[in-house]
This record gives sequence, structure tokens and C-alpha cells, in this order.
Amino acid sequence: MQPFVYNALPMRVIFGSGTLSQVGPEIQRLGCGKALVLTTPAQAKEGEMLRADLGSLAVGLYSNATMHTPTDITEEALELAQRLGADCVVALGGGSTIGLGKAIALRTDLPQIVIPTSYAGSEATTVIGQTENGQKTTQKTPKVLPEAIIYDVDLTLTLPAQMTITSGINAIAHAVEALYSAEANPITDMLAEQGIARVANALKILSKDPHNIEARSDALFGAWACGSCLGAVGMALHHKLCHTLGGTFNLPHAETHTVVLPHTIAYNAPFSTVAMTKAARSLSAGSAAQGVYDLAKNLGAPYSLKQLGMKEADLERAADVAMKSPYPNPAPLDRERLLSLLRDAYEGKRPA
Repeated sequence: MQPFVYNALPMRVIFGSGTLSQVGPEIQRLGCGKALVLTTPAQAKEGEMLRADLGSLAVGLYSNATMHTPTDITEEALELAQRLGADCVVALGGGSTIGLGKAIALRTDLPQIVIPTSYAGSEATTVIGQTENGQKTTQKTPKVLPEAIIYDVDLTLTLPAQMTITSGINAIAHAVEALYSAEANPITDMLAEQGIARVANALKILSKDPHNIEARSDALFGAWACGSCLGAVGMALHHKLCHTLGGTFNLPHAETHTVVLPHTIAYNAPFSTVAMTKAARSLSAGSAAQGVYDLAKNLGAPYSLKQLGMKEADLERAADVAMKSPYPNPAPLDRERLLSLLRDAYEGKRPA
């Protein structure tokens, strides 16, 4: 018998099609009536439509959520929330918007309702990453866990092809790290395997048929499963590297996860054979590292840091930053091995 400790997160999940109509009732269920809607600039139109639909339940819209959650953006949104007397936030969007909602909740304890439009999965975790002065830091606290998550499959039907793939592999990264986490347990293992399989199979269909409603549903459910299992356990090397690359070098979040994941899997594989067997099985691949790499490359996603604009001269600095603070990881952390990992990711080499 495998001994384990499992901490279930208190979350309310509404999943289906047309569930956007539940936002108003959920605001009222929380005892609130002055919601501030949050979006990125690209989704401002959708945010304004939601604000209008909510009528008197919404007091305004903040539409400048930004990748990697810069603290100056958070302060700007927080000032608006206080000026309008907001008693809750409604985040409509992907990881950038969800991160902003979490950052506001961290500072104010305002309740959050999250409506994901991508497969980021961060809505299901107690993790928040924030960037200040070019340095991205993360913390884990129940204060940032949303009170309600509303998954509306209809909102993902227009997700662009490239974003669909990279966002989906970002979700897979959550589940892979959960499988080899120091806090792994049978419950999260089961969720992780199901999440990886659902997302991977859905991505193959969506690359050819982006409006396939069943595949969109599977991808969204898989993203929730992947995020949920990571929310219940701890992060390791993969997320540390991606936060370093994203916050320090301003690389795009989902694309960075997509490029780096095969290489962090390969780094940890000799020290987490059972976890990697489960991941490979869920990917229908002989090797978890090669399975993720082939999935990304075959579906047209970026597969090298060079493609994302990373400079080769910055690899040494990235390795130094990643080594700064200790964190649990199956394989021992060694600077030269990390540098080799980063070089492989920079060149886009297929893991051996």
C-alpha cells in the first residue's frame, strides 16, 4: 500500500455549454453585487458584453491584464476596484487575466469568479506568480483560490489553433509535474493521467477540426483535471524554469511551457520511472519526453526557445536564476545539467 496525504481544495465548478449565463447567479450566491470584470486588451469586447449582461451586478471593466502578472498592472487594477467599490472580481480569459484576479484577491480577499477561455488551468490552483523588476516569483496560498469556476465550452470554440495547442500542452505540464511531485498520491495520479489523455487526444482532433465541440469539451475538462492535481501538490523543476524564462526574459507563457516540457521530463525521467511510465501511457507514446515533443512539433507548435526569441547568450543567466532557491525535484539540481537542458531546449533537439 502506498501511504499518502491528500489535501482536497474547496472549489465550486460549473461545467457545460452556455454556462456563462450563470455568472450573475454566482455573484449573488456569494452575497455580492458590485463585480469588477477583468480581461486582457484582446478580450475587452467580450468583457464589455459580459459587463452589460450583468447589468447592475457589475460596476466596471478593467481590460489591461498582462502576461506574467506585473505588479504595477495589479496596483492599477486594484485602484480601480477600490474607487468603484467592487466587492468581487470576475476574470474572463486565460492565464494573464486569471493571474490578475488572483493578485487582487491576495491583496484584498475579494471573492473571485473565473471564466477560463483557454486551457491554462491556473484557476484550479492556489499558486500565484507575479513579476516585479524583471523577476518572477511564485507563492502558494489558499487566499488566491477562486470561489467559483465557470467553464463554458462555447467560449473556447474560437480559440486560435496555435494557442489551443500551446495552452493544452501547458495544461499537460501541470499533470506531469503532479505525477512526480514529492506530494504525489493516488487521487492526483488518477486525475493527472486522465487529464493528460483527454487533452492530448483532443489536441490531435482540434488541429484538424477546431470547432469540434466534443474535443473542445474534452480539452477543457482535461485542463481542469490537470490544474486540479497540480493545485493539490507541489511544483518542481519544470515550473521553476518556465517562471524564470517568462519573468526574467519575458517569453510567452504557454509557448515556453510547450518548448521546455519535453526537456524537463527527460531530465527527471531516470529518477521518476513510475511517473514517466504513467505519463507515456496517457500520451500513447513509448517515451513521455518524446511523446510531448512529437505532439507539439507535429501539431505545428514552437519547439525551441530560439523560436520564441530567447538569446543564446542568456542561457547561462537562466541557469543561474533557476539554481538560486532550492525546491523539491526528483533529479538532483545541477547547474551544468540544467544548462545542457536549456541548450537542448534552445536548439529544439528531440530528447534522447
